[in-house]
Amino acid sequence: MTEPQTFTFAVDGAIPNAALPLLVYRAAAPADAAAIERLFAANRWPPAWRDGVYPFHHFHSNAHEVLGVARGEAAVLFGGPNGTTLTIRAGDVVVVPAGVGHCARARSPDLLIVGGYPDNAPSPDQHRGVLADLARVTAAIARVDAPNADPVLGPDGPLSRLWGG
Repeated sequence: MTEPQTFTFAVDGAIPNAALPLLVYRAAAPADAAAIERLFAANRWPPAWRDGVYPFHHFHSNAHEVLGVARGEAAVLFGGPNGTTLTIRAGDVVVVPAGVGHCARARSPDLLIVGGYPDNAPSPDQHRGVLADLARVTAAIARVDAPNADPVLGPDGPLSRLWGG
């Protein structure tokens, strides 16, 4: 079984972050968009888009998100302006808990990421971090349902254990 790296982040200004850890599975998926989409769909995280990571801080207050790197690499700042920059490469999968900020800092020209959300989640919202909204989005994050399965390893994967499910 693949054990992910874990990272937690405290509130960073207007970025609420989450008590749940960000999960990074290194070299856990094929470096192929269609194969990553099949993996996510089989594990109840329907793929929703193919693109990169926005170059500005943002987060979702109503859904968790999975990022599967199909091609290339990127340096992504997670957790807000004072967070941690991680280099993610083809084959890596990142599970971003609701509320955790993310922002691309650099990317290879060929970067392609497959993104998805749990099958029990609503359409994701997007916030850029407004201090006046912090209490409201923090309350929304607390109401987000746990995913039904780990996007990489399914119902018996480590996500449930690591997220206290």
